[in-house]
Amino acid sequence: MESVEDIWQSMFDFLTKVGEIFTTTLFSLGKSEISMGTILYFIISFVILIWLSKRFRNLLVNKILAKAGMEQGARNSIGLIAKVMLIFIGAIFIVQSAGIDMSSLSLLAGALGVGIGFGLQNITDNFISGIIILFEKPIKVGDRIVVGDIEGDVINISVRATTILTNENVSIIVPNSEFISSRVINWSHNDRNIRFDIPVGVSYSEDPAEVKDVLLKVAEKNDHVLKFPEPTVFFDEFGDSSLNFTLAVWTATHTDKPRRLKTELYFAIFELFKEKGIEIPFPQRDIHLKTQPVITKMEE
Repeated sequence: MESVEDIWQSMFDFLTKVGEIFTTTLFSLGKSEISMGTILYFIISFVILIWLSKRFRNLLVNKILAKAGMEQGARNSIGLIAKVMLIFIGAIFIVQSAGIDMSSLSLLAGALGVGIGFGLQNITDNFISGIIILFEKPIKVGDRIVVGDIEGDVINISVRATTILTNENVSIIVPNSEFISSRVINWSHNDRNIRFDIPVGVSYSEDPAEVKDVLLKVAEKNDHVLKFPEPTVFFDEFGDSSLNFTLAVWTATHTDKPRRLKTELYFAIFELFKEKGIEIPFPQRDIHLKTQPVITKMEE
């Protein structure tokens, strides 16, 4: 039976061997020696660092910035930047505390930085553009916008891309750089009140004053047309086949459904024109044919 001293000696020898495993140099990095213990220290330290950075981001976004009344998109961007900076500073501290010679990493970091710089150029561009959008607010969630050939409502703005929901219920992810480098039409930048122009043509035999009254009655009966600013009728021109008018109406409910509003108004205009006997002409052209005498070649 082993004595207590033998047991303690065995435990001491075991711990000594374990310590040798963790302290034995695996490879060298410049003037620094990397052991199993150094690697384990890195793993544990970075796990704790990432956990702390997430907790700090959640506290900043959901508590501190939320009380300041900042929008969700801007809060998320600030939280992400703070998280990245915390991880970067913490990583430097961990490397230095492990006794790693930073000068030995400078060449590797430089080469890696150049490679990442070329590979992440578009991501960086979109990231910076997202920050500009969130702080300058040329567009915001809920806006009706047109960018390129895409039209829809902004439903989400992140630091990399913006999500646009079209009338077909299709979500389109647009890189944020598109909103900075190209022209964007924002239908509701100031408010949701938008004016739509409805062109209408009538026959030359109709009374323009009566046409104006009919168009205004149609606009007044539509529940989606605002009373103020009030609808207006413009007499545009004497066209080739018709007298051309424009019914200008304002709406706040159909900003994202312009075709539906125009359809409702056109149906109502057609019905009231039919009731009043107002003719909607179709294009007419007068064709004049000139005949040439037929010249026959006489036989010699």
